[in-house]
Amino acid sequence: MGSFITSSILLLFLFSSVVTSFPLSTNSRWIVDDRGRRVKLACVNWASHMEPVLAEGLSKQPMDTIAKRIVSMGFNCVRFTWPLYLITNDSLASLTVRQSFQQLDLLESIAGIEANNPSIIDVPLIKAFQTVVSSLGENKVMVILDNHISKPGWCCSNLDDNGFFGDKYFDPDLWITGLTRIATLFNGVTDVVGMSLRNEPRGPKQNVNDWYKYMPKAAEAVHKANPDVLVILSGLSFDRDLSFIQDQGVKLTFSGKLVYEAHWYGFSDGQTTWLDDNPNEVCGRVATYMMRTSGYLVDQGYPLFIGEFGIDQSGSNVNGNRYMSCFLGVAAELDLDWALWTLVGSYYTRAGVVGLNEHYGAMDYNWCGARNSSFIQRISSLQSPFRGPGLSEAKPHKVMYHPLTGLCITRKSLAHPLRLGPCTDSYPWSYSPQKTLVVQGTHFCLQTDASGTSVKLGILCNGSNSKWEMISDSKLHLSAKLRDGKSICLDVASDNTIIANRCKCISKDKTCDPSSQWFKLVDSTRSSTGVQRSLSQV
Repeated sequence: MGSFITSSILLLFLFSSVVTSFPLSTNSRWIVDDRGRRVKLACVNWASHMEPVLAEGLSKQPMDTIAKRIVSMGFNCVRFTWPLYLITNDSLASLTVRQSFQQLDLLESIAGIEANNPSIIDVPLIKAFQTVVSSLGENKVMVILDNHISKPGWCCSNLDDNGFFGDKYFDPDLWITGLTRIATLFNGVTDVVGMSLRNEPRGPKQNVNDWYKYMPKAAEAVHKANPDVLVILSGLSFDRDLSFIQDQGVKLTFSGKLVYEAHWYGFSDGQTTWLDDNPNEVCGRVATYMMRTSGYLVDQGYPLFIGEFGIDQSGSNVNGNRYMSCFLGVAAELDLDWALWTLVGSYYTRAGVVGLNEHYGAMDYNWCGARNSSFIQRISSLQSPFRGPGLSEAKPHKVMYHPLTGLCITRKSLAHPLRLGPCTDSYPWSYSPQKTLVVQGTHFCLQTDASGTSVKLGILCNGSNSKWEMISDSKLHLSAKLRDGKSICLDVASDNTIIANRCKCISKDKTCDPSSQWFKLVDSTRSSTGVQRSLSQV
């Protein structure tokens, strides 16, 4: 644990020591700063779209404390949600925080806000919203303003009348007016780097023609009001489907600002899909769907922002747990920008329940610290970019990423076995056409001699025990054949050493969990802090 924490601190230092020069723009599939260097958005969602129309948690902790905890968990960005009526309904926008909470009879929350954030209790809601954005900026946290919904409340369902153009609470002209006002309000606020125009379009009225009618129009309005921000467009079907962009691109008068957004949860593919079928087969199927409906955009030269993903951080949801390893494998391979749902540890009120505990929350119930520090550790390796413009610290290579732990294969020295460790210390691998995995800059390749034993590095790389293939529908198993012809797969022992074992859960069996054997070869140009020391002893 200690070594991981040390590496996490190093990651945070490296990540924060690179000064981002605003405004952000796009360079092909990458988001870059004003000097052309890649900026990876590693965000967390902070909800401010519920009935009280105030950023959650301000009755529990001072906003500056929350902002500093966001930074300490490695996030560099907040996807900050807001309801349209905050900016288009003058009577709502002019309500003070106290008045808003009094209308909802949230007296305990009022007392908490008075104690923790007294400066905002009697200011209008829109001013309180601006104050939170300012606090994030003071802590060097970038902000994406996400129009989450029109009428304040919990989101989302197909029948909530907030889903698509023409719904009861979704007038497209009013929406564009609201976006324009917010864009104007934050023009010149450098830490507001993007605007997500609408969360999860959905419902019985959704259709491609109206999407093309209104989305580009809104994008133009936002860009005219605030030319600095990234303009982020969501797809259909709860932001799961951007496949229609393949047939008809979005035509805009401006360039260098367009980003697409997709969402992906375990329940997106069905509440029990990961329980009802073999995990390898499910991962292969849903990853293929994701690539067909949104992932293909990176190959076409567009940035793709996963605006929401997450799991029940209590660890009790098997469906979600299995999904997460698959998701992280895809996110690492594509080196995607993303935003975790959610920061929120508890809500003032949600769906009529006061003080609801949010099990998806990165913060604990009282917003005092991380709900699940192991999960934060797990995603920390994806908070820094593996590659992109300006990141040519090392020759192009592969890292062997383990989604279940968020760690990568490395070793301390020749005297130590290969093991999982921080991806900042990952060995640089080359994967040859002959399917050998060679440590870059050496003649040493990955080999296995027997099931249940540690894998090793050797120089005789022509045997079947040195040929590693990505097998199973998930393409996450690395498999080789022993000299007797039996296939085995890379696995992880209880002490995090890398071993070879019989391949498990390849197909059909839906009860077993293959995730300890899941590895992803990830392209990288990121240098390793410990690898040179290790390689010098090889």
